Amino acid sequence: MVLGGWTVTLTGRQQLYHLLISDEGMAYTTIYVDGSGGPRGGFGWLDKETGESFYEKRDGITNNQAEYMAIIAALEHLLLMVNAGTHVGDYKISIFSDSMNTVKQINNEYAINNDRLRELAMQAWSLLGKFETRPTIRWIGRKENLAGKMLGS
Repeated sequence: MVLGGWTVTLTGRQQLYHLLISDEGMAYTTIYVDGSGGPRGGFGWLDKETGESFYEKRDGITNNQAEYMAIIAALEHLLLMVNAGTHVGDYKISIFSDSMNTVKQINNEYAINNDRLRELAMQAWSLLGKFETRPTIRWIGRKENLAGKMLGS
């Protein structure tokens, strides 16, 4: 397949993941993440462009831990896609979360005063550093969070 002057070959699992090209010739992906804590806790993400999603049930975690775990799971998935060659050239990745606290902490706007959250933030920062073009992580309202709708929150 030829896209914007690039030749892209998608094989196997890569065929499930679509390379989307904007008008500027840049590949883009928008991921929504959400998590919930407690005895029926869990976290997940939804890729707006492809409809691909992920959810993991995890009992006994806090809401903030679940939000971090959702971001980490999304970043790990995206790194697999980037490293598999489904993203070529310039790309833009946007991750949206309805947890203002988590977003502000990851973006170094709020302090992290909890050891477990600090560990999760360090894991997320490590993953963010592996991208050639760093994904943006932004806050959105709960009503706008497509992952929250998918997870039933």
